[in-house]
Amino acid sequence: MDPHYLLQLAIQGILLGGLYGLIAVGLSLIFGVMGIINFAHGQMMVMGMYVSYWIFVLLGIDPYLSLIVVAAVIFVLGYLVQATVVNRILDYPEAMQVLPLVAVGLVLENTALLLWGPDYRSPQTALSLETLWIGPVMIDVSRLIAFVLAILITTGIFVFLKKTRTGKRIRAASDNRMGAILVGINVNRINNASFGLGAAATGAAGALLLPLMPLSPHMGHDFTLTAFIVVILGGMGNLIGALAGGLILGVAESLSALFLPATLKQVVSFSILIIIMLFRPQGLFAGKK
Repeated sequence: MDPHYLLQLAIQGILLGGLYGLIAVGLSLIFGVMGIINFAHGQMMVMGMYVSYWIFVLLGIDPYLSLIVVAAVIFVLGYLVQATVVNRILDYPEAMQVLPLVAVGLVLENTALLLWGPDYRSPQTALSLETLWIGPVMIDVSRLIAFVLAILITTGIFVFLKKTRTGKRIRAASDNRMGAILVGINVNRINNASFGLGAAATGAAGALLLPLMPLSPHMGHDFTLTAFIVVILGGMGNLIGALAGGLILGVAESLSALFLPATLKQVVSFSILIIIMLFRPQGLFAGKK
């Protein structure tokens, strides 16, 4: 086995894993605050990709530069979904919470299909073909920038939750909803902001993924499943675990190319999920902050 090839795959896995972590951080934040799983998560990411795509096509602004606008648009989308749908089902049994969010995902997917059609779109940005060589290892510049930005955004979310007044209210609502209400926190508004922030994180991830893969209205399902696997791997509601789980899954999927065709990488993902569910269902980083 060529050690250079092994190192190349590991680096590619780490770079992809940072994006997986950012996607999963949004899902984990929503679950940690409200105890509800956003089954429309992947479709929200796809909507972020389309917003970034059309900003690029119409205005010529690179996806990395339109990132803040994309995150803001998907924040508003998440805020509205929470305010109009999720707040009404928070006290329902878990089985009854699933269908409304699955329905939201289908509405978003079919809206994208109606507006932009089923064709794959793959924009060529200024850095699409740029590479960086470190010794014998080649690094895709687009992937490297996406990874760095994903880590910075994830770190920013951590700092926001730890240091800001709104972040502390979100954590309070996550720890004890009734206690937060008793001390005067508007929990419904906090829920709206939390869902919006989680959606914004996945929208930002969509903008970062746009230069790396073809865009289609139907790709949301795969990323929803990937986010679930990462969140379960890291521990439900654990943001640090979500980032670490994303890195682990990215490296595992990349190294699987040594013995499996690329089309079967999900076999590795679901194998990891089964092993975690059997031997450590609480996640690898449960209880760690």
